[in-house]
Amino acid sequence: MEPIIDTELATRRKLRAMANPAPGADFLLNRAAEDLADRVATVARRFPRAATLFSHGDAAAQALLSTGKVDEVEQIAAHAALAGSSGSRLAAAETVPLEPASLDLIVSLMALHEVNDLPGLLVQARRALKPDGLFLAAFPGVGTLAELRASLLGAETEITGGASPRILPFADVRDAGALLQRAGFALPVADIETVTVRYESMFALMRDLRAMGATNPLLARIRKPTGRALFLRAAELYAERFSDPDGRVRASFSTIWLSGWAPDASQQKPLRPGSAKVSLAKALGDLADE
Repeated sequence: MEPIIDTELATRRKLRAMANPAPGADFLLNRAAEDLADRVATVARRFPRAATLFSHGDAAAQALLSTGKVDEVEQIAAHAALAGSSGSRLAAAETVPLEPASLDLIVSLMALHEVNDLPGLLVQARRALKPDGLFLAAFPGVGTLAELRASLLGAETEITGGASPRILPFADVRDAGALLQRAGFALPVADIETVTVRYESMFALMRDLRAMGATNPLLARIRKPTGRALFLRAAELYAERFSDPDGRVRASFSTIWLSGWAPDASQQKPLRPGSAKVSLAKALGDLADE
């Protein structure tokens, strides 16, 4: 698979963001952590051993422990500074250094969108789960930063006559769900939630993205400095197309949630075609008679 993301650059930008934290810039990660705690709390079972995959800081681990359903959390991180205070293990990007069938739960928050070989990572996660173990992940999906993408594209096309890749190509929720099936997970579920955040200007949004370590990590990114004129024009287009009456601009953030289970004989399975005891025609006829 041809890589499109510079994973080393993505890690360096996360490290820079953690070294210079901006209050409130981690709102997406915190929101995902709260949702993770809610989702785990609704599952009617315990998960003695869990791991987080490349989920920066303590948010994911603390969310799991807060449910009272997880006893032990190991954090897998690409760099020691990106791991939280719980027990951690360093791993190369897109590598899951976990023993086969060793965990009851694996989660990943706001990381899978920066993976080149997502199918391969999902397969590794599924193999590390015990039978009937659960995988949960949240990451940005299609629609995220659509306004910024359109404004930068419009400005660059207008000024230079061309366009360069400046924002990640985010996954579609249906494609993400299909990847779970491809990786061998049972009972796969994918859903998406979009929130709109308002900013003073496009530049305020870009400051937040920098504070998240979420600026352009694409290998095909333009390497020479971008002129100020392009960003000024992009900000004008952003304000013209995506502002509210009070002058603040909107930014969309869509989060895809994936859940799947390591296969186990105890799980529900669809009936074999042709095994129904009552025909559809008879069932519909019975309803019509009522």
